[in-house]
Amino acid sequence: MTTTTLGRALDEVPLVGPAALCMGVFDGVHRGHLALIDATRAAAAQRGARSVALLFDPHPDEVIHPGTAIPRLATPNRNLRMLEQAGIDHAVPIRFDTVLRSLTPEQFLGAMAPAIELRALVMTPESAFGRGRVGTPDAMRAHGRATGFDLVLAEEIVLDGGTPISSGRIRDAVRSGRIREATRLLGHAPTIEATLVPASDAAAQGQLRVMVDYSAAMPPPGSYPVEIRAGAADVSATLVLSGDGRAELVARVGEARSSGAVVIAIMAEAAETGHGESRCIS
Repeated sequence: MTTTTLGRALDEVPLVGPAALCMGVFDGVHRGHLALIDATRAAAAQRGARSVALLFDPHPDEVIHPGTAIPRLATPNRNLRMLEQAGIDHAVPIRFDTVLRSLTPEQFLGAMAPAIELRALVMTPESAFGRGRVGTPDAMRAHGRATGFDLVLAEEIVLDGGTPISSGRIRDAVRSGRIREATRLLGHAPTIEATLVPASDAAAQGQLRVMVDYSAAMPPPGSYPVEIRAGAADVSATLVLSGDGRAELVARVGEARSSGAVVIAIMAEAAETGHGESRCIS
């Protein structure tokens, strides 16, 4: 399984200049994230600055609790691309490690200067960062007054069924086979990034083996309608997940004979029989 870290150190951030900044893991770039992104873009526009999203990699929980592997709704690279598609000027991967975890909020923000000249820090009311999570909105508002940036609260909490949308909630929906719910919370179909290789014992029938080299959030064993996204055209297929714990899946792709890196989108039209919304296999 791939464990390469995408993130860079704080003193390696690109030269941005005046900036409105938000931060997080942004796994899946779901509807809740988009509210924070929109607030950051608005804060940047109001100040003649650039919008910046810091994306932590690896997941902080994997550093705080060694040995933990958080199932991902998307790879960091795909999350970065989705942030840019959402209109962020600079989506910057930041390496979350024990050094970063030890920084105070003031040290954290100061380490990015002068490449990032902070004009606005955009946070949600419940968020906090820095050693001991003391970087609360109130603390950062006071720090901003002293050092020249505004604290902007993204107060719109996106709810679904009365409960805030979160990556953890979406992971639970995917892993339980509730694909319609996961799609609704994300605002797009849940995806898996994979490499397709011909299955030697069934290549004539168009079967491809799906190799996943990261900790992906997977639905339970069963068969699922999917779209394989590679190149100009999507290919409808059936993804079959076995129950033996392998990190390999089998896709029945009809006339498709291609191989290589693809994005597999799990469609919400899965039959609602068996386990959750999947059609289970024994």
